[in-house]
Amino acid sequence: MLTYYIQLALNNLRRHKLLTALTVLVMAIGIGVCMTALTVLQILSSDPIPQKSGKLFHPQLDAEDMAQYAPNREPQLQLTRYDAEALLKAKRADRQAMMNSGMVAIDPGTVGANPFYMESRFTTADFFALFDAPFRYGSGWSAADDERAALSVVVSKELNDRVFGGADSVGRKLLLNDREFTVVGVLDAWRFTPQFYDMGVRDLAYQDHVFVPFSTALNLALPRTGTLNCWGEETADPTALNANCAWVQFWVELGTPEKARAYRDFLDNYSAEQHASGRYLRPVNTRLRNVNEWLQYNEVVPRDVKLQLWLAIGFMIVCLLNVVGLLLAKFLRRSAEIGIRQAMGASRSDIFNQHLVESAIVGLAGVLPGIALSAFGLWIVQRLPGDYAKVASLSAFTLYGIVILALASSLLAGALPAWRASRVSPAAQIRS
Repeated sequence: MLTYYIQLALNNLRRHKLLTALTVLVMAIGIGVCMTALTVLQILSSDPIPQKSGKLFHPQLDAEDMAQYAPNREPQLQLTRYDAEALLKAKRADRQAMMNSGMVAIDPGTVGANPFYMESRFTTADFFALFDAPFRYGSGWSAADDERAALSVVVSKELNDRVFGGADSVGRKLLLNDREFTVVGVLDAWRFTPQFYDMGVRDLAYQDHVFVPFSTALNLALPRTGTLNCWGEETADPTALNANCAWVQFWVELGTPEKARAYRDFLDNYSAEQHASGRYLRPVNTRLRNVNEWLQYNEVVPRDVKLQLWLAIGFMIVCLLNVVGLLLAKFLRRSAEIGIRQAMGASRSDIFNQHLVESAIVGLAGVLPGIALSAFGLWIVQRLPGDYAKVASLSAFTLYGIVILALASSLLAGALPAWRASRVSPAAQIRS
């Protein structure tokens, strides 16, 4: 019976080509606009590290002075260097890493090639295991390398391709800011969207390409690019150990809820000790958020993206209402044919199912133009201001979503016209 309904639907669609084309176009426009907004939202709200997002935590400590103090106000997003090093040495987590962003000059070391700048990450040994960074060659450096401020470097696949032609460069030398570093590891293709471990970088297309021990970066005074917030008396060097400045990101891995609770207690006790010593002036005020909680707190999904989605949904509803009207006009134009079919024994459910199948075919016919319009919409988004524009692109989510949305919306839009067609009076049509 389904094959018969499909044959009838295809015949009817061919008989009314202009009306069919108009219905498909309206459906495709609504799908394209809606899926463009949904794709952007999906990119921004997706879990960047689903296998570990519930085990990675970002601690916050309230080390500020009493100026502008308010009870339970959110602490600084980053830690002071003193606190970060203290938490690192305590080793209360399964893994822990402190870090900051920078920009280093790279000399490719070939005749005629000019130096260039690349985004860098100054961090500690656990960073790569903490965030499941995949290695193509070699590995990260050791905790001993952190202690001795080794001139070791891990590079991204992209940088390795650019400087070393994609070869195994472990053990080779790389000039960074006129200092010779030894490559100990080359990462495979790897980037988080968004890069949750440093929310000071709001560019979703940002990627670190050079990874250097934190202690080495301090010793060589490599230029950092991260945010810095200071309070109290001014200091000549805001990155000094005892400077009252928050500029270091810190992440820990806690494998179980029990470990997470224990680490939260450790943070409270540490804050109480610092308060008792006079280093902290404010009462104990700590935070410990996992990856998704951290992203939600930082409002990674901008409000304008949410507004765009609601506008797209509203536009989709307008398109569906137009499709309902077009299908209703199209189906009722065949009232005489429907009456004859009923007189020959077709039940109302047969008539309803036949026209619902035709509606579904109209929806599926809108898949390809819907994909084209979604691609065009994302192309426009890429050229709009906003840090999310650079990562807006067609994905498997978009393609599957278009098919599902096309089928669901066509069935929804076709339900009323199909029901109305099934209520045609055969007697009235035969008399006319």
